[in-house]
Amino acid sequence: MTTPINVKKNSVQPTLSEEEIQIIVQYWIRIIKIKLGWIRDFDKFVVNYVTFFVFFKSKYLFVVIATTVFMIDSFCVSSKLLKIFNGHNTRVYSIDNFTFDDCQFICSGSGDRTVRVWDVKTTKQIQSFNEHLSYVFCVKFSQYHYRSNKRTVICSSSSDKTIRFWDIKYNRSFQIFTGHTSSVYGMKFSPFNGGRYLCSGSFDKTIRLWDVETSKSLHIFYGHEGCVWCVDFSPLQGNNKNDKSNSIGVIGGNGYTICSGAWDNTIRMWDIETTKQLIVFKGHEQFLNSVKYGSNKSGISGSTNTILSGSDDNSVRLWDIRSGQQIQVFRHINAVYAAEYSPFINSNEFGDDSNVICSGSYDNTIRFWDIRSNKELHTINGDDQEDDGICCLEFLQLKKEKKKSNNNSGYGITLCYGSRKGRICIWG
Repeated sequence: MTTPINVKKNSVQPTLSEEEIQIIVQYWIRIIKIKLGWIRDFDKFVVNYVTFFVFFKSKYLFVVIATTVFMIDSFCVSSKLLKIFNGHNTRVYSIDNFTFDDCQFICSGSGDRTVRVWDVKTTKQIQSFNEHLSYVFCVKFSQYHYRSNKRTVICSSSSDKTIRFWDIKYNRSFQIFTGHTSSVYGMKFSPFNGGRYLCSGSFDKTIRLWDVETSKSLHIFYGHEGCVWCVDFSPLQGNNKNDKSNSIGVIGGNGYTICSGAWDNTIRMWDIETTKQLIVFKGHEQFLNSVKYGSNKSGISGSTNTILSGSDDNSVRLWDIRSGQQIQVFRHINAVYAAEYSPFINSNEFGDDSNVICSGSYDNTIRFWDIRSNKELHTINGDDQEDDGICCLEFLQLKKEKKKSNNNSGYGITLCYGSRKGRICIWG
């Protein structure tokens, strides 16, 4: 948000709206370290974000730029179980979310061989696809199909060796990728070219790069000595999603990389255009279950040039891409199946901000960690009877319902997880 404020040459007498006043109040609440809950109902007053102001002064004009970031303290104090989605009868390996026509949806893939679609507002299942012949390990909404022709499409990978595309409106599979010679596990759409490309990892020890438009397998990446369980694309370069500066090379992915985690206990990084292996990260003692590139979306230093991983060795690890070395390690008491960079930041007693990561484990907990101090900040405990372990995580901005007594509306950060027993929950 950029708001110009006209001022006289020799004096500063800005006229502020009520909204701008509230933003400034929220900023100073943060700066003077007011703690949540110190007086009755104060938690209701403190909002879930802070606003940083950068002032650019010219001879007659001030420009105020406000950037929203979310504080972990508020989430820790106020978060609770908001929604439950019941339908799967065994572990939910993957979830994803998408918003269109002002409606929010979740899709899920499970060991019960189904792909399901849920209305977030009502928690009702609105669609189920059951043509896979075995476990469904990963699901993703396809931005490419939606941007190209407004089709709402889900992509899924399975132990039946296929990747399928499902049209939600017409309740059918319309596109199938075959090429892997064994189970297909993790997948990710490209951040460039509108998500036209898809990478996938398989039990056949390879990673494949696919052209969604033509259904062709473009590249095969060889090098892992075990099943490739998880993959990720490096984040979008620059701020313009339509930037053509990377549209050179075979697929227009010049400068982008893929990282992969495998059952050979390694993380590997690959050049997309040449398929060459760039780096091998060693340190995990058992199978890799999750790998994620860091990004600069939060605007806080500490996550760019990093990879986050979770493993059967009960650990979450943070890696420096430039040095190829491990930066931090965080411990659960059972296998870690999900690790995510959260949208939250944490502020220490010196006023320094650092990113917060989040991990889900078969110890039935979701834990939040400060990447700089290595401290555990918060724990969400799953239900021992209904969950019995956390398999996947997804942050989403849940649309807030308008209250009659309050005209304010908007979105709040929530955490969605899929469990070992098939339940899907949203906390926020």
